[in-house]
Amino acid sequence: MSFIPLDQLRFSAQAGSLQPSAVSPSTRLPPWFKVQATTGPDYLDIKQTMDRLKLHTICEEARCPNRWECWNARTATFLILGDICTRRCHYCSVETGRPMAIDRGEPRRVAEAVHALALKHAVITSVNRDELADGGAAIFAETVRHTRQLNAHCTIEVLIPDFEGNEVALATVCAEKPEILNHNIETVRRLFPSLRPQGKYQRSLAVLAQAKQLGMTTKSGLILGMGETLDEARDVMRDLRSVGCDIMTIGQYLQPTREHLPVARYYDPSDFAVLKEEGMALGFTHVESGPLVRSSYHAEQHLSTTGHSA
Repeated sequence: MSFIPLDQLRFSAQAGSLQPSAVSPSTRLPPWFKVQATTGPDYLDIKQTMDRLKLHTICEEARCPNRWECWNARTATFLILGDICTRRCHYCSVETGRPMAIDRGEPRRVAEAVHALALKHAVITSVNRDELADGGAAIFAETVRHTRQLNAHCTIEVLIPDFEGNEVALATVCAEKPEILNHNIETVRRLFPSLRPQGKYQRSLAVLAQAKQLGMTTKSGLILGMGETLDEARDVMRDLRSVGCDIMTIGQYLQPTREHLPVARYYDPSDFAVLKEEGMALGFTHVESGPLVRSSYHAEQHLSTTGHSA
């Protein structure tokens, strides 16, 4: 397959602001981004099940480059609370706008999909729903509850938004005791205000800290190539460890459309290998690091470092 080409312009994020800078029209993805787009029986089963139950996946909405590999391995990440986000992050392809009303049947349908697909590990994430008092935490909890009831041997990972710092909302999700609680930091402290204008770096750290205090195994993800330096990335790793974060994912940003932030830098696979080694030395139980890594990539394999098994 081929990805959407880079735009003729990109933005260099310096001092926390986005400034246009020219890029050669001949800019191409490095050779390690080649992905084979095949649709085997497992891929088609997931696609048909999601369509039949009227469910969304972040794999599709975020244009994940690993969709073919993961779906053919019979893994997918459910996207609940609709497919329209109340926030506009400059790197994310999920649609921004006014969300539809809450679908009260969605939690049960997710559980049915997990059962139909015989998943051993389910990853559940959502759009931001800042218009809701609890940010959608109750629906998260209900989805975990239904999934457990129908799939007793399935482990669960939730990838949550920051709930605008609502501690009660976070506690509602943690009370259902998912095996892993993931909240992605996404970028470095300096770039946070420009890339995630409706989020706060320190608030994301506080979410992970509270989840840890509530007994969760915690996880977070960092995207490289949006204007940060490697030293700034290392600072993020240290900040995550300071709040007890257990698992980390590190991947390369790819521009989803011409309207999104263009890539500032493509890191070599060796850079990701170094960060993985450094992260393990900091005390993470697992670091998934590579150009194509996304927060749910090989998620079921992360369980072996937590004492759980899928």
